[in-house]
Amino acid sequence: MDGMEEIEPPTEQVQEEIHHHAHESGERWVSYVALSSALIAALAAVCALLAGHHANEGMLDQLVASDKWAYYQAKGIEARVLEVERKLIAAQGKSLPESDAAKLEEYKDKREEASRDAKEHERSRDDHMSRHVVYARGVTMFQIAIAVAAISVLTKRTRFWFIALAFAAVGVFFLIQGSFFPHLFKA
Repeated sequence: MDGMEEIEPPTEQVQEEIHHHAHESGERWVSYVALSSALIAALAAVCALLAGHHANEGMLDQLVASDKWAYYQAKGIEARVLEVERKLIAAQGKSLPESDAAKLEEYKDKREEASRDAKEHERSRDDHMSRHVVYARGVTMFQIAIAVAAISVLTKRTRFWFIALAFAAVGVFFLIQGSFFPHLFKA
């Protein structure tokens, strides 16, 4: 969809840099950083796919809801045209044909159905977009985790790796939230 931004998982270049340093370094913890970064990248990819899926589904639901509201309005216009016709006929001392009276009732029923359908698609859209936002936050946390892990390898400081793991844990939280509790902490 043109209106939605594509969420990109972390670049392969950072991964390659970490793996390169892992092979060059004799320190065992660097290999753990490389392994954890690869796992974080996989989680980021899953989060990005889920975010994209829910953004697309949300947009489709919005399109259907818009179509349903347009149909609702069209039936309203048709009903008003018949009402005007009925008033003109009544002004001439005649009565509205029964087929037109039945059409008025049909238009009313179709409007109610279109309204229900549109509202259901709007609720579905809101749910999908809520999940999209949660997953997008997860992707962001995973990307930050990978970047901080790369900093830990480049600066040879393990504390940055622990910070990276903390960011990854927040990313996992968002992944779980988006999957099971998308409305948790919703404003």
